Amino acid sequence: MFAIKRLNAWLGLAFISVVSGSALAAGQPINMTPGVTDISAEVYGMHMIAFWLCVVIAVVVFGAMFYSIFAHRKSRGVTPATFHESTTIEAIWTIIPFVVLIALSIPATKTLIDMYDTTDYDLTVKITGYQWLWHYEYVEDGVDFHSKLQTSISQINNNEEKGENYLLEVDNELVLPVGKKVRFLITSNDVIHAWWVPDLAVKKDAVPGFINEAWTRVNEPGIYRGQCAELCGRHHGFMPVVVRAVPEAEYQQWVAANAKPESATEYAAISQ
Repeated sequence: MFAIKRLNAWLGLAFISVVSGSALAAGQPINMTPGVTDISAEVYGMHMIAFWLCVVIAVVVFGAMFYSIFAHRKSRGVTPATFHESTTIEAIWTIIPFVVLIALSIPATKTLIDMYDTTDYDLTVKITGYQWLWHYEYVEDGVDFHSKLQTSISQINNNEEKGENYLLEVDNELVLPVGKKVRFLITSNDVIHAWWVPDLAVKKDAVPGFINEAWTRVNEPGIYRGQCAELCGRHHGFMPVVVRAVPEAEYQQWVAANAKPESATEYAAISQ
């Protein structure tokens, strides 16, 4: 039994080493991203606090265990203790995790409340998932278009060298103004999808017949990539998301060049 447990432990360590090594070799991040929004920074901060707390706990627990094994080994002639339990120690290791969880839950609850607060928005974008592309509709500005994978079939079939943004490039990017609160209305036209952009800390299911809400306020201009995060069929891996954040003036120019006046007029009539 001991040999089986030890073998399982070594297999687990080997698996973790292989996965981590593969991620590093491929240039992929193995940690969360701080992102480019206030919410993403809060999520990353809480993640790192919890991570380092786990590291400290692991060092203390495994340090005590290895020290006990080394210092009280049979070859040193140590006499085993005869006690079976300690009420004081059991109370301590029950109270400390409880306090830690409460301390972590306070900022986590605040962040969750902020994540679900879609009020006082400046812009609304309706996102509809299809097999296997996205449809974006700028409700107030009268802009709408489809966004689908732009990676060539030759790259997918390994007949051509894969590009830097393999499977994470689209023909039409979702353009957002920097510094504006953008509300997302997310739904689907067929099966369940999930709209996910790590840098924005937005990940929301797109469910047929339902509308889920999310929001973001991008702080820095740039291009931020994501993808569908819900298994939605055979081309699930070919459903990327690309967000391009631009200054307000550039965004207004883009709207003027792409707006469909009849769409904005229809929304204004419905809103009254």
